Amino acid sequence: MKFLDLCNERFSLRDYQNKPVEKEKIEKVLEAARLAPSAVNFQPWVFLVVQTPDGRSRVIESYKRDWIQSAPCFVVAFANRQESWKRKVDMKDFADVDLSIAIEHICLQATELGLGTCWVCNFDPATLKSNFNVPEHLEPIAIIPLGYPSENGGVSKAIKNRKQLSEIVKWETL
Repeated sequence: MKFLDLCNERFSLRDYQNKPVEKEKIEKVLEAARLAPSAVNFQPWVFLVVQTPDGRSRVIESYKRDWIQSAPCFVVAFANRQESWKRKVDMKDFADVDLSIAIEHICLQATELGLGTCWVCNFDPATLKSNFNVPEHLEPIAIIPLGYPSENGGVSKAIKNRKQLSEIVKWETL
């Protein structure tokens, strides 16, 4: 698939088939994340794959929306603040930036494989950390439901509205 077509095809899926995701596809999605660039190549991330009924219920407990229950698999993305690069002049921590790139690699690779994802950030990180005994230095950044789109996909791709380039780009003039 051409890159812009892939970007256009990807959307936030909120209704999944009751069908497990093959391990090979999960591994390809995670390989895409592994290959993502990061500041100084520090790769300050950890990904937790959750597929069991017990594990899924522990993820769902941190984000109590009905739609998420249909996802057969979750990839929970954690930032490792102990390993992330900090800019020297102001100590800005780039873990969120690095992890965002890796998460989007996950979403795009999943789309190419015929899977759907949604980038979930509105969850309770304390509940998630407690439910999985996550070490203090790891911060949950996003939950990525992963699975096959249902018949209606939960949201129409036609609703995918984006600003025009003229609204978001400013050109320096000489």
